[in-house]
Amino acid sequence: MIEKKHITDRFIKYVTVDTESDPNNPAFPSTEKQWNLANILVEDLKNIGMQDVELDENCYIMATLPSNIEHRVPTIGFVAHIDTSPDFTGKNVKPQIVENYQGNDIILNEEKKIILSPNYFEDLLQYKGQTLITTDGTTLLGADDKAGVTEIVTAMEYLIQHPELKHGKIRICFTPDEEVGKGAHKFDVNKFDVEWAYTMDGSQIGELEYENFNAASAIVTITGKIVHPGYAKGKMINSMHIANEFIASLPPEEVPEKTTDYEGFFHLHDMSGNVEKTVLEYIIRDHDFDLFEQRKYLMQRIAFDFNERLEQDLIEIEIKNQYFNMKEKIVPVMHIVDLVEEVMKEIGITPVIKPIRGGTDGSQLSFKGLPCPNIFAGGHNFHGRFEYVPVESMIKATEVIVGIAQKVVEKST
Repeated sequence: MIEKKHITDRFIKYVTVDTESDPNNPAFPSTEKQWNLANILVEDLKNIGMQDVELDENCYIMATLPSNIEHRVPTIGFVAHIDTSPDFTGKNVKPQIVENYQGNDIILNEEKKIILSPNYFEDLLQYKGQTLITTDGTTLLGADDKAGVTEIVTAMEYLIQHPELKHGKIRICFTPDEEVGKGAHKFDVNKFDVEWAYTMDGSQIGELEYENFNAASAIVTITGKIVHPGYAKGKMINSMHIANEFIASLPPEEVPEKTTDYEGFFHLHDMSGNVEKTVLEYIIRDHDFDLFEQRKYLMQRIAFDFNERLEQDLIEIEIKNQYFNMKEKIVPVMHIVDLVEEVMKEIGITPVIKPIRGGTDGSQLSFKGLPCPNIFAGGHNFHGRFEYVPVESMIKATEVIVGIAQKVVEKST
Protein backbone atom coordinates (compact mmCIF):
# COMPACT_ATOMS: atom_id res chain seq x y z
CA MET A 1 0.00 0.00 0.00
CA ILE A 2 2.52 2.61 1.16
CA GLU A 3 6.00 2.41 -0.31
CA LYS A 4 8.59 1.94 2.43
CA LYS A 5 11.30 4.04 0.81
CA HIS A 6 8.89 6.88 0.11
CA ILE A 7 7.70 7.25 3.69
CA THR A 8 11.25 6.77 5.02
CA ASP A 9 12.64 9.52 2.80
CA ARG A 10 9.86 11.90 3.82
CA PHE A 11 10.40 11.20 7.52
CA ILE A 12 14.16 11.75 7.26
CA LYS A 13 13.57 14.98 5.34
CA TYR A 14 11.48 16.31 8.23
CA VAL A 15 13.56 15.10 11.19
CA THR A 16 16.75 16.64 9.82
CA VAL A 17 15.17 20.08 10.17
CA ASP A 18 15.82 21.37 13.70
CA THR A 19 12.52 22.50 15.28
CA GLU A 20 13.31 22.35 19.00
CA SER A 21 10.95 24.58 20.99
CA ASP A 22 11.94 26.77 23.95
CA PRO A 23 9.96 26.73 27.23
CA ASN A 24 11.59 29.97 28.39
CA ASN A 25 10.62 32.11 25.41
CA PRO A 26 7.13 33.66 25.57
CA ALA A 27 7.19 34.35 21.81
CA PHE A 28 4.88 32.35 19.56
CA PRO A 29 6.24 30.15 18.18
CA SER A 30 8.96 29.95 20.79
CA THR A 31 11.72 29.38 18.21
CA GLU A 32 12.12 30.90 14.77
CA LYS A 33 13.47 27.65 13.35
CA GLN A 34 10.03 26.04 13.51
CA TRP A 35 9.13 28.22 10.51
CA ASN A 36 11.71 26.33 8.44
CA LEU A 37 9.79 23.06 8.60
CA ALA A 38 6.46 24.88 8.35
CA ASN A 39 7.48 26.39 5.02
CA ILE A 40 8.66 23.00 3.75
CA LEU A 41 5.33 21.45 4.71
CA VAL A 42 3.37 24.16 2.93
CA GLU A 43 5.20 23.33 -0.29
CA ASP A 44 4.83 19.59 0.21
CA LEU A 45 1.09 19.89 0.83
CA LYS A 46 0.64 21.99 -2.29
CA ASN A 47 2.73 19.57 -4.33
CA ILE A 48 0.65 16.53 -3.35
CA GLY A 49 -2.56 18.37 -4.29
CA MET A 50 -4.02 19.56 -1.00
CA GLN A 51 -6.37 22.56 -1.13
CA ASP A 52 -6.65 25.70 1.03
CA VAL A 53 -3.06 25.31 2.25
CA GLU A 54 -2.42 28.10 4.73
CA LEU A 55 0.39 29.03 7.12
CA ASP A 56 -0.83 31.64 9.58
CA GLU A 57 1.02 34.26 11.61
CA ASN A 58 1.37 31.88 14.57
CA CYS A 59 2.96 29.04 12.56
CA TYR A 60 -0.13 26.84 12.32
CA ILE A 61 -0.50 25.04 9.01
CA MET A 62 -3.99 24.06 7.86
CA ALA A 63 -5.07 22.37 4.64
CA THR A 64 -8.08 20.64 3.12
CA LEU A 65 -8.67 17.42 1.26
CA PRO A 66 -12.05 17.98 -0.44
CA SER A 67 -14.71 15.28 -0.34
CA ASN A 68 -14.92 12.97 -3.34
CA ILE A 69 -18.49 11.85 -2.66
CA GLU A 70 -21.80 13.58 -3.38
CA HIS A 71 -23.58 13.10 -0.05
CA ARG A 72 -22.53 14.83 3.13
CA VAL A 73 -20.56 12.99 5.81
CA PRO A 74 -18.92 14.41 8.96
CA THR A 75 -15.84 16.52 8.32
CA ILE A 76 -12.95 15.12 10.33
CA GLY A 77 -9.44 16.32 11.07
CA PHE A 78 -5.94 15.03 11.76
CA VAL A 79 -3.40 16.94 13.86
CA ALA A 80 0.33 16.61 14.59
CA HIS A 81 3.00 18.95 15.94
CA ILE A 82 6.16 20.11 14.21
CA ASP A 83 8.33 21.04 17.21
CA THR A 84 10.61 18.67 19.11
CA SER A 85 11.27 18.51 22.82
CA PRO A 86 13.78 20.85 24.50
CA ASP A 87 14.64 17.96 26.86
CA PHE A 88 17.39 16.86 24.45
CA THR A 89 19.01 18.50 21.47
CA GLY A 90 17.35 18.22 18.07
CA LYS A 91 20.19 19.93 16.21
CA ASN A 92 22.04 18.03 13.48
CA VAL A 93 19.91 14.90 13.66
CA LYS A 94 21.64 12.08 11.77
CA PRO A 95 19.16 9.22 11.38
CA GLN A 96 20.46 5.68 11.02
CA ILE A 97 18.53 2.97 9.21
CA VAL A 98 18.66 -0.58 10.55
CA GLU A 99 17.30 -3.04 7.99
CA ASN A 100 15.88 -6.41 9.02
CA TYR A 101 16.47 -5.93 12.74
CA GLN A 102 17.16 -9.24 14.48
CA GLY A 103 16.81 -8.42 18.19
CA ASN A 104 20.48 -7.59 18.71
CA ASP A 105 22.16 -4.59 20.33
CA ILE A 106 22.29 -1.58 18.01
CA ILE A 107 25.46 0.48 18.16
CA LEU A 108 24.27 4.05 17.85
CA ASN A 109 27.65 5.63 18.33
CA GLU A 110 30.77 3.50 18.44
CA GLU A 111 33.08 6.33 19.46
CA LYS A 112 30.91 7.32 22.44
CA LYS A 113 29.95 3.71 23.21
CA ILE A 114 26.21 4.46 23.01
CA ILE A 115 24.15 1.29 22.51
CA LEU A 116 20.42 0.76 22.01
CA SER A 117 19.87 -2.62 23.63
CA PRO A 118 16.78 -4.85 23.98
CA ASN A 119 18.18 -5.88 27.35
CA TYR A 120 17.06 -2.45 28.59
CA PHE A 121 14.49 -1.46 25.96
CA GLU A 122 12.50 -4.69 25.66
CA ASP A 123 10.02 -3.18 23.18
CA LEU A 124 12.69 -3.56 20.50
CA LEU A 125 11.97 -7.29 20.41
CA GLN A 126 8.50 -6.59 18.96
CA TYR A 127 10.14 -5.42 15.75
CA LYS A 128 12.32 -8.34 14.66
CA GLY A 129 12.53 -8.44 10.88
CA GLN A 130 11.47 -4.82 10.52
CA THR A 131 13.30 -1.64 9.52
CA LEU A 132 14.17 0.72 12.37
CA ILE A 133 15.21 4.34 12.17
CA THR A 134 17.38 5.38 15.11
CA THR A 135 19.54 8.31 16.17
CA ASP A 136 23.33 8.41 16.08
CA GLY A 137 23.30 8.67 19.87
CA THR A 138 24.00 12.40 20.06
CA THR A 139 20.50 13.83 19.48
CA LEU A 140 16.88 12.85 19.76
CA LEU A 141 15.23 11.58 16.59
CA GLY A 142 12.10 13.69 16.38
CA ALA A 143 9.58 10.90 15.73
CA ASP A 144 7.63 12.83 18.36
CA ASP A 145 5.92 14.10 16.37
CA LYS A 146 7.43 14.17 12.89
CA ALA A 147 6.32 10.56 12.48
CA GLY A 148 2.77 11.86 12.92
CA VAL A 149 3.41 14.68 10.45
CA THR A 150 4.86 12.21 7.93
CA GLU A 151 1.92 9.85 8.29
CA ILE A 152 -0.70 12.55 7.79
CA VAL A 153 1.01 13.96 4.68
CA THR A 154 1.50 10.46 3.26
CA ALA A 155 -2.10 9.45 3.94
CA MET A 156 -3.44 12.58 2.25
CA GLU A 157 -1.17 11.93 -0.73
CA TYR A 158 -2.40 8.34 -0.96
CA LEU A 159 -6.05 9.36 -0.89
CA ILE A 160 -5.42 11.96 -3.60
CA GLN A 161 -3.66 9.38 -5.77
CA HIS A 162 -6.44 6.81 -5.23
CA PRO A 163 -9.74 8.56 -5.95
CA GLU A 164 -11.50 5.20 -5.91
CA LEU A 165 -11.20 5.36 -2.11
CA LYS A 166 -14.24 7.34 -1.00
CA HIS A 167 -13.94 9.92 1.74
CA GLY A 168 -15.59 13.07 3.01
CA LYS A 169 -13.92 16.41 3.58
CA ILE A 170 -10.77 16.11 5.65
CA ARG A 171 -8.89 18.92 7.36
CA ILE A 172 -5.34 18.68 8.65
CA CYS A 173 -3.36 20.93 10.98
CA PHE A 174 0.27 20.99 12.06
CA THR A 175 0.93 22.93 15.25
CA PRO A 176 4.02 24.55 16.79
CA ASP A 177 5.14 24.50 20.43
CA GLU A 178 3.27 21.39 21.60
CA GLU A 179 6.30 20.24 23.56
CA VAL A 180 6.24 23.39 25.69
CA GLY A 181 2.51 23.15 26.33
CA LYS A 182 1.36 25.85 23.90
CA GLY A 183 0.44 23.79 20.86
CA ALA A 184 -3.30 24.38 21.16
CA HIS A 185 -3.20 27.88 22.64
CA LYS A 186 -3.78 29.70 19.36
CA PHE A 187 -5.44 26.86 17.48
CA ASP A 188 -8.50 28.33 15.73
CA VAL A 189 -11.11 25.60 16.25
CA ASN A 190 -13.80 27.51 14.35
CA LYS A 191 -11.52 27.97 11.37
CA PHE A 192 -10.54 24.29 11.42
CA ASP A 193 -14.28 23.55 11.23
CA VAL A 194 -14.47 19.79 11.81
CA GLU A 195 -16.82 17.64 13.86
CA TRP A 196 -13.99 15.78 15.51
CA ALA A 197 -10.26 15.14 15.00
CA TYR A 198 -7.40 12.84 15.93
CA THR A 199 -3.88 13.68 17.00
CA MET A 200 -1.28 11.32 15.53
CA ASP A 201 1.02 11.65 18.54
CA GLY A 202 1.05 8.33 20.37
CA SER A 203 3.89 5.88 20.76
CA GLN A 204 3.95 2.19 19.88
CA ILE A 205 1.78 0.58 17.23
CA GLY A 206 -1.81 0.07 18.33
CA GLU A 207 -2.01 2.83 20.92
CA LEU A 208 -5.42 4.51 21.05
CA GLU A 209 -5.92 6.99 23.85
CA TYR A 210 -8.74 9.17 25.08
CA GLU A 211 -7.61 9.74 28.66
CA ASN A 212 -4.69 11.85 29.84
CA PHE A 213 -3.32 13.39 32.98
CA ASN A 214 -4.69 16.45 34.67
CA ALA A 215 -1.60 18.62 34.80
CA ALA A 216 -0.20 21.55 36.76
CA SER A 217 3.16 23.19 37.29
CA ALA A 218 4.47 24.26 40.68
CA ILE A 219 7.32 26.66 41.39
CA VAL A 220 8.56 26.53 44.97
CA THR A 221 10.73 29.49 45.98
CA ILE A 222 12.63 29.26 49.26
CA THR A 223 14.31 32.31 50.76
CA GLY A 224 17.29 31.94 53.08
CA LYS A 225 19.72 34.26 54.79
CA ILE A 226 23.46 34.36 54.18
CA VAL A 227 25.83 35.03 57.08
CA HIS A 228 29.56 34.38 57.37
CA PRO A 229 29.72 30.64 58.17
CA GLY A 230 32.13 31.24 61.01
CA TYR A 231 29.53 33.35 62.82
CA ALA A 232 26.37 31.75 61.47
CA LYS A 233 24.94 30.02 64.53
CA GLY A 234 21.39 31.14 65.09
CA LYS A 235 21.56 33.52 62.17
CA MET A 236 22.11 31.70 58.87
CA ILE A 237 19.12 30.19 57.09
CA ASN A 238 20.26 27.84 54.34
CA SER A 239 17.54 27.70 51.71
CA MET A 240 19.05 24.55 50.19
CA HIS A 241 18.62 22.64 53.44
CA ILE A 242 14.99 23.73 53.65
CA ALA A 243 14.54 22.70 50.02
CA ASN A 244 15.90 19.27 50.86
CA GLU A 245 13.37 18.94 53.68
CA PHE A 246 10.56 20.09 51.41
CA ILE A 247 11.46 17.48 48.78
CA ALA A 248 11.58 14.77 51.43
CA SER A 249 8.12 15.78 52.70
CA LEU A 250 6.45 14.66 49.48
CA PRO A 251 5.51 10.96 49.10
CA PRO A 252 8.77 9.29 47.97
CA GLU A 253 7.00 6.59 45.94
CA GLU A 254 4.89 9.06 43.96
CA VAL A 255 7.47 10.01 41.36
CA PRO A 256 7.58 9.19 37.62
CA GLU A 257 10.20 6.48 37.93
CA LYS A 258 8.05 4.55 40.44
CA THR A 259 4.56 4.94 38.97
CA THR A 260 2.61 3.58 36.01
CA ASP A 261 -0.87 3.33 34.44
CA TYR A 262 -3.31 5.57 36.37
CA GLU A 263 -0.88 6.41 39.17
CA GLY A 264 -0.13 10.10 39.54
CA PHE A 265 3.08 11.75 40.66
CA PHE A 266 5.08 14.79 41.71
CA HIS A 267 8.04 15.34 39.41
CA LEU A 268 10.92 17.61 40.42
CA HIS A 269 12.34 18.42 36.99
CA ASP A 270 14.58 21.36 37.77
CA MET A 271 16.25 22.98 40.77
CA SER A 272 18.74 25.74 41.36
CA GLY A 273 19.93 27.45 44.45
CA ASN A 274 22.37 28.83 46.94
CA VAL A 275 22.14 29.74 50.61
CA GLU A 276 19.92 32.76 50.05
CA LYS A 277 17.52 31.37 47.46
CA THR A 278 16.52 27.99 46.07
CA VAL A 279 13.91 27.36 43.39
CA LEU A 280 12.28 23.97 42.85
CA GLU A 281 10.27 23.37 39.68
CA TYR A 282 7.70 20.59 39.77
CA ILE A 283 5.03 19.17 37.55
CA ILE A 284 1.97 17.59 39.20
CA ARG A 285 0.05 14.84 37.40
CA ASP A 286 -2.99 12.66 38.07
CA HIS A 287 -5.77 11.15 35.94
CA ASP A 288 -8.36 11.48 38.71
CA PHE A 289 -9.42 15.12 39.15
CA ASP A 290 -10.06 14.85 42.90
CA LEU A 291 -6.64 13.27 43.47
CA PHE A 292 -5.14 15.96 41.26
CA GLU A 293 -6.66 18.65 43.48
CA GLN A 294 -5.40 16.81 46.58
CA ARG A 295 -1.87 16.81 45.18
CA LYS A 296 -1.93 20.57 44.68
CA TYR A 297 -3.34 21.06 48.19
CA LEU A 298 -0.64 18.82 49.70
CA MET A 299 2.16 20.94 48.24
CA GLN A 300 0.52 24.10 49.52
CA ARG A 301 -0.04 22.54 52.94
CA ILE A 302 3.59 21.46 53.23
CA ALA A 303 4.72 25.01 52.41
CA PHE A 304 2.27 26.44 54.98
CA ASP A 305 3.43 24.03 57.70
CA PHE A 306 7.09 24.88 57.06
CA ASN A 307 6.41 28.60 57.35
CA GLU A 308 4.43 28.03 60.57
CA ARG A 309 7.23 25.98 62.11
CA LEU A 310 9.95 28.41 61.04
CA GLU A 311 7.80 31.36 62.09
CA GLN A 312 8.73 33.10 58.85
CA ASP A 313 7.28 33.11 55.34
CA LEU A 314 10.34 31.53 53.77
CA ILE A 315 8.52 29.31 51.25
CA GLU A 316 6.34 30.62 48.45
CA ILE A 317 4.58 28.30 46.04
CA GLU A 318 2.95 29.16 42.72
CA ILE A 319 0.77 26.50 41.12
CA LYS A 320 -0.67 26.85 37.61
CA ASN A 321 -3.02 24.43 35.86
CA GLN A 322 -1.72 23.30 32.46
CA TYR A 323 -4.35 20.96 30.99
CA PHE A 324 -7.08 18.54 32.04
CA ASN A 325 -8.16 14.97 31.34
CA MET A 326 -9.98 14.90 28.00
CA LYS A 327 -11.94 11.77 29.01
CA GLU A 328 -14.95 13.80 30.11
CA LYS A 329 -15.14 15.39 26.64
CA ILE A 330 -14.62 12.13 24.71
CA VAL A 331 -16.92 9.74 26.58
CA PRO A 332 -20.09 11.49 25.29
CA VAL A 333 -18.86 10.86 21.71
CA MET A 334 -17.22 7.46 22.17
CA HIS A 335 -18.18 6.44 18.65
CA ILE A 336 -15.14 8.37 17.42
CA VAL A 337 -12.92 6.04 19.45
CA ASP A 338 -14.89 2.91 18.55
CA LEU A 339 -14.48 3.78 14.87
CA VAL A 340 -10.68 3.78 15.14
CA GLU A 341 -10.67 0.54 17.10
CA GLU A 342 -12.71 -1.05 14.32
CA VAL A 343 -10.31 0.22 11.64
CA MET A 344 -7.27 -1.08 13.52
CA LYS A 345 -8.72 -4.55 13.88
CA GLU A 346 -9.64 -4.68 10.20
CA ILE A 347 -6.04 -4.03 9.15
CA GLY A 348 -4.52 -6.47 11.64
CA ILE A 349 -3.56 -4.13 14.48
CA THR A 350 -4.37 -5.04 18.09
CA PRO A 351 -5.68 -1.85 19.73
CA VAL A 352 -3.83 -0.85 22.89
CA ILE A 353 -6.30 1.37 24.73
CA LYS A 354 -4.67 2.97 27.73
CA PRO A 355 -4.38 6.32 29.48
CA ILE A 356 -1.77 8.78 28.27
CA ARG A 357 0.82 9.44 30.95
CA GLY A 358 1.20 12.95 29.65
CA GLY A 359 -0.82 15.24 27.44
CA THR A 360 -1.24 16.10 23.77
CA ASP A 361 -2.69 18.97 21.81
CA GLY A 362 -5.81 16.82 21.77
CA SER A 363 -6.43 17.26 25.49
CA GLN A 364 -6.56 21.05 25.19
CA LEU A 365 -8.46 20.93 21.90
CA SER A 366 -11.10 18.70 23.48
CA PHE A 367 -11.72 21.38 26.09
CA LYS A 368 -11.94 23.98 23.32
CA GLY A 369 -14.87 22.09 21.85
CA LEU A 370 -13.02 19.80 19.44
CA PRO A 371 -13.10 16.15 20.63
CA CYS A 372 -9.67 14.79 19.77
CA PRO A 373 -8.47 11.31 20.81
CA ASN A 374 -4.87 10.28 20.20
CA ILE A 375 -3.57 7.58 17.83
CA PHE A 376 -0.13 5.96 17.69
CA ALA A 377 2.57 7.48 15.51
CA GLY A 378 4.92 4.54 16.08
CA GLY A 379 7.97 5.92 17.88
CA HIS A 380 9.60 4.78 21.11
CA ASN A 381 11.82 6.37 23.79
CA PHE A 382 10.79 9.93 22.94
CA HIS A 383 12.83 12.97 24.01
CA GLY A 384 16.23 11.31 24.11
CA ARG A 385 19.14 9.69 22.34
CA PHE A 386 17.54 6.22 22.37
CA GLU A 387 14.49 7.27 20.34
CA TYR A 388 13.61 5.06 17.38
CA VAL A 389 10.70 4.31 15.07
CA PRO A 390 9.92 1.20 13.01
CA VAL A 391 9.10 2.13 9.41
CA GLU A 392 6.40 -0.53 9.37
CA SER A 393 4.65 1.22 12.27
CA MET A 394 4.57 4.48 10.32
CA ILE A 395 3.10 2.63 7.37
CA LYS A 396 0.42 1.09 9.59
CA ALA A 397 -0.40 4.49 11.12
CA THR A 398 -0.82 5.87 7.60
CA GLU A 399 -3.16 2.97 6.79
CA VAL A 400 -5.19 3.78 9.91
CA ILE A 401 -5.68 7.38 8.71
CA VAL A 402 -6.80 6.16 5.29
CA GLY A 403 -9.06 3.58 6.93
CA ILE A 404 -10.68 6.18 9.18
CA ALA A 405 -11.47 8.36 6.16
CA GLN A 406 -13.22 5.44 4.49
CA LYS A 407 -14.93 4.24 7.66
CA VAL A 408 -16.58 7.63 8.22
CA VAL A 409 -18.21 7.28 4.81
CA GLU A 410 -19.23 3.69 5.53
CA LYS A 411 -20.80 4.62 8.87
CA SER A 412 -22.74 7.49 7.27
CA THR A 413 -24.45 5.49 4.52
